[in-house]
Amino acid sequence: MIVVNTETIPGYQILQIKGLVQGNTVRAKHVGRDIAASFKNLVGGELSGYTELLVESRREALARMLAQAQQLGANAVVNVRFATSSITSGAAELYCYGTAVVADVSASEQPQTQSQDGVET
Repeated sequence: MIVVNTETIPGYQILQIKGLVQGNTVRAKHVGRDIAASFKNLVGGELSGYTELLVESRREALARMLAQAQQLGANAVVNVRFATSSITSGAAELYCYGTAVVADVSASEQPQTQSQDGVET
């Protein structure tokens, strides 16, 4: 599955638009992470517990979006975006969305890359 945050895929022609696809996850804070974050606020630095939580959330939302695209028969998702919102004081939603498309992959040279989240494209 090709995943890009642009409207087109360089070197490919979009043959068909399947529609909007989306994936989300809602995560709550962990008391242990909150305590560790409070101490870290005193000395500064990265809140690694929250960083890990966000990485997991992005991967899960992305996987859900890609599963929906695959169900529609798409082989690519273009214009991918991430958004977050607060649900309650202790929980947040991570939302991933894009446009599922069928791209012409019959070209003899298909670039193979890997995103930061480890999704092979």
